[in-house]
Amino acid sequence: NLWKPTGGNIEIFGETLTPQSYEVLKRMGSIIEFPTFYNHMTGYENLRLHCEYMGYYKHDSIENALDMLDLTDAAQKPVKNYSLGMKERLGIARAILSQNDSSVVGLACFRILDEPTNGLDPAGMKQIRDLLKTLCEEYGITIMVSSHILSEIESIADTIGVINHGMMIKEIGMKEIEEMSLAYIELTVANPKKAAYVLSDKLGISNFKIIENNTIRIYDQHISTQELSKVMALNDVEVMALGKQSETLEDYFLKMTAEVKR
Repeated sequence: NLWKPTGGNIEIFGETLTPQSYEVLKRMGSIIEFPTFYNHMTGYENLRLHCEYMGYYKHDSIENALDMLDLTDAAQKPVKNYSLGMKERLGIARAILSQNDSSVVGLACFRILDEPTNGLDPAGMKQIRDLLKTLCEEYGITIMVSSHILSEIESIADTIGVINHGMMIKEIGMKEIEEMSLAYIELTVANPKKAAYVLSDKLGISNFKIIENNTIRIYDQHISTQELSKVMALNDVEVMALGKQSETLEDYFLKMTAEVKR
């Protein structure tokens, strides 16, 4: 509700969003990529202030949110002493505060998170992944995540939307992507031109593509990695790496956006 639409409507929880949709907005929470706080105040004080202006009155909701984000020990420290990762977690704590409020418990809730794992180490990223899954599965909260870290999205999302130059070009379930994912053999060799000759002339394979870093992707499903390795060795092609792969969410995203450009 910060930007006013120039056209169309926004519908959430079955209601059209208006500037007066205060009760609907109470059931929402959000975090931007770099959440901001009053730096001279503690993490606890920042969350308490948020509860006051949002009208959340549930006792111990702040403590619960801080505990879920592993910030209990830092609750009484000024935010100016927080690391980037700690501020990110405090932002998520602020975004989920309403889930424990009596006025919204039992109602559908919605969270919008922009780059929620920004600034976190691998352990912190896993913690946030697990938390988002818990919020979704145990609390019934719908979470929309905007991120360029597609490997993270791939590990937590059940539905993805591909946005290209501000336009939604595809909305699809992750299961559907996995089902139509194209498996291939990835072959890395010292001499890709010679390897390509062996593939086409010795094995009769034409469905392959040479990509960067001396790597070849072979989409023919009728050849095994063992047979491929043997034929390459017999033809003096040095194999540096060989294995079966499948398309990732990043592959799907790049393919979709490339099709739009064409």
